[in-house]
Amino acid sequence: AVVSTQSTGGHTDLEINNLTKLLFILTVALSVALVLLKGATSNWYKYFIRFIVLFSYIIPINLRVNLDLSKIWYSICIQKDDEIPETVVRNTTIPEELGRISYLLSDKTGTFNSE
Repeated sequence: AVVSTQSTGGHTDLEINNLTKLLFILTVALSVALVLLKGATSNWYKYFIRFIVLFSYIIPINLRVNLDLSKIWYSICIQKDDEIPETVVRNTTIPEELGRISYLLSDKTGTFNSE
């Protein structure tokens, strides 16, 4: 099997991105619906922007920040762990990917492979 070396981010990042897109579409649709219910006046764009700002709390920006900070913290903890010396963490998605490993295989030379 060919393993892709292209990094697209972790599964959690992709799920958060998809949910954020869905919530953004919901926010815009809700704003458009409320502008239409208010009536098409000459200042409809002001009301649209006002509704977008009012409903912007639906998209949890702090969730993304907390997720990134926790990934950095876990990566630092893995790197400073005394039980696994000389560990170098080159990617912050390592803690997330470690939780998704099903099997850990080793050949007789001690090289680890994951599936």
